[in-house]
Amino acid sequence: MQRPPVTRIPSNPSLEGLAEMIPDVIYSSATGQDLTLTLLAPWRNRACEAAPPKRPLIVFVQGSGFTRPWIYPEIPQLARYAQHGYVVAAVTHRSCLEGHPFPAYLQDVKTAIRFLRRHAEEYGIDANRVGIWGTSSGGNAALLAGLTQGDPAYGTEEHAGYSDEVKCVVDCFGPADMTVLYESAKAARNERLLDLLYGLMGGKENPAILKAMSPLHRIEKGRKYPPFLLLQGEADELVPFGQTLQMYETLLDAGCRAEMIVVESGPHGGAFWSPDVHRRILDFFNRHL
Repeated sequence: MQRPPVTRIPSNPSLEGLAEMIPDVIYSSATGQDLTLTLLAPWRNRACEAAPPKRPLIVFVQGSGFTRPWIYPEIPQLARYAQHGYVVAAVTHRSCLEGHPFPAYLQDVKTAIRFLRRHAEEYGIDANRVGIWGTSSGGNAALLAGLTQGDPAYGTEEHAGYSDEVKCVVDCFGPADMTVLYESAKAARNERLLDLLYGLMGGKENPAILKAMSPLHRIEKGRKYPPFLLLQGEADELVPFGQTLQMYETLLDAGCRAEMIVVESGPHGGAFWSPDVHRRILDFFNRHL
């Protein structure tokens, strides 16, 4: 009986197409608690690498109802972006239910961006190519980060001198108008959602805060913004589909660059996700980073 030949394939000294994870990197301690991020990056062969190539950065904010994000279920999905050459930073932030009203979560996300720019050399990041992506409450944070970059109202002293600028924004089913969400929660007597909203408002009704944390109300005609990609499922049971559509149309009316993808019959997460959704998000980052 003839034996099959031994197959020979080349080695991969550049580790192309592979990823590594650096967990629990502390980016802030000034708030009284350690705030962390987890890095996913192209796997580096440090033994033979003279200088690491500079990679574009995706800052990812996991949806959490504005409480502290639990990032780990998304790590397998985010790894594919690292395998395609991106550094991905999955960021945690303070919880609105632990005495941290708005703008705490937005300040934390911006602090993380500045931290990553400060340590760009260490992590092989191209500080000039930074994008942000968020889901649900994280999508709200991503939209606000794109609309308020450089705004001193949301800056902190940590990593001062480094920019919080992003070159593009991806929002997956993030609430765009918190004022409407609040009125709907009151009408439906949705106690869980009301608890979160009161936590964001500092314990009492404050329409000014709801408006400030509503990306739809932060768009200014004539101002320069990064390009946006908005995605939502048309069967979303938590964030009204019309909010994303209105956000998209308002961005275009203001002269902004915006794209929208509708996931047919897509819910809030879960079956919303597919390889095609990830391909389209990756394509957007490839075009803008």
